[in-house]
Amino acid sequence: MMNRRTLLAGSGATLLAAPALAQPAWPDRPIRLVVAFPAGSVTDTLMRHLAEPLTRELGQPVIVDNRPGGNGVVGTESAARSAPDGHTWCVLSVTNGALNTYTVRRLAYDPLRDFAPIGFVAETAYLLVVPASSPARDLRGLIDHAKASRTPLTFSHGNSSALIASATLARLAGVEMTGVPYRGGPEALTDVIAGRIDSTFTDFAAGMPQVREGKVRALAVTSPRPFSLAPEIPTVASVLPDFAFDVWFGMAVPAATPTPIIARANAALNKVLGDAELRERLARLGYAPRGSDPEAFRDFLRNQITVLSQRAREAGLEQQ
Repeated sequence: MMNRRTLLAGSGATLLAAPALAQPAWPDRPIRLVVAFPAGSVTDTLMRHLAEPLTRELGQPVIVDNRPGGNGVVGTESAARSAPDGHTWCVLSVTNGALNTYTVRRLAYDPLRDFAPIGFVAETAYLLVVPASSPARDLRGLIDHAKASRTPLTFSHGNSSALIASATLARLAGVEMTGVPYRGGPEALTDVIAGRIDSTFTDFAAGMPQVREGKVRALAVTSPRPFSLAPEIPTVASVLPDFAFDVWFGMAVPAATPTPIIARANAALNKVLGDAELRERLARLGYAPRGSDPEAFRDFLRNQITVLSQRAREAGLEQQ
């Protein structure tokens, strides 16, 4: 027979266990989705297409919060310092998620230490474009033009990934080119359209409409194989075989965010990315959706930090 002490002990254990089983509701207010790049950038465009379906899936508004500046540093740092309660998400891209770890000398955040991955989101390609008035009709023509020019040709860059791509091209082609920094990709493209800059690597989603309208000329894409949405445009690697550059996007939250919240966020993100209608819409814009579990994205992120740091060194870029 159970004595009174045993009964009380058992009851106490039950009472203590009950709160541990109860999980707080999440999300219980709007989710802030930090985009560390300007409105109209490729990252911003992608996230605005995801915000509405994520809102439906999570039952709370997902609000895009553009915080550009410092090549993605300003917004990314603010997200890293946010409360780890699952109500602040941050986009980690090839720029703020990997390249900044090399190109920024005193980076105020660490993508691996300060963030917990939710999952992979999508990948795309950069377009190498020149003004419509440029004498270069293809990549080989641009290289020949650079070699023949009395002064170095210019390239614009709105982030460190576009800077690395152009610097790598110049190194592999054996030509000198002068980089001109801009606040973001849209601004970097605008001065190429105006003919004030000789070339830029621009986001596919931003560049292709300008190519179709005849405002710029597309010379190449950065993808290792012809890009499915524009197979007629040759790859940089077809002229410079050692050139390779991936453009990607993932989602993360502050590092101390509880694991159950991350699991729920990952499930919601993957469900949204699996929607056939959304995938088709994103494909038309130049994005290839690609879901994953959190660990797969963390492994990918770690690899990209290593690979892109090496490319930055090879391109001779100095830390700022």
